[in-house]
Amino acid sequence: MNKKKIAFICVHNSCRSQIAEAMGKHFAGDRFDFYSAGTETKPQINQDAVRLMKQLYDIDMEQTQYSKTIDKIPSPDIAISMGCDVGCPFIGRAFDDDWGLPDPTGQSDDVFKVVIEQIKEKVLQL
Repeated sequence: MNKKKIAFICVHNSCRSQIAEAMGKHFAGDRFDFYSAGTETKPQINQDAVRLMKQLYDIDMEQTQYSKTIDKIPSPDIAISMGCDVGCPFIGRAFDDDWGLPDPTGQSDDVFKVVIEQIKEKVLQL
């Protein structure tokens, strides 16, 4: 049986969408294929996100993930926007869901942890 492809999209593909991809693979990788992408890229994944995901869940995002644009991933069955606070990315079709998450980039670890937990809860609901 083909697994559904779920893509998490945000503008830079360096923080929220990367956390969601990692959480998806960690908690539901047996049921879905997870991807993340952006309309722009960053040279590396947000280092606070990388550090906290290692600390909290022993997940090393840099082992399997990197910042990439939408044209570099397979066409998803389900596309989820992380939140349009920094502008909604255009992917050529409507999003199936918008999680409306604040971008924690540059914020404290506590803010990051709140966003990571929100992403975890939403991934577990999929």
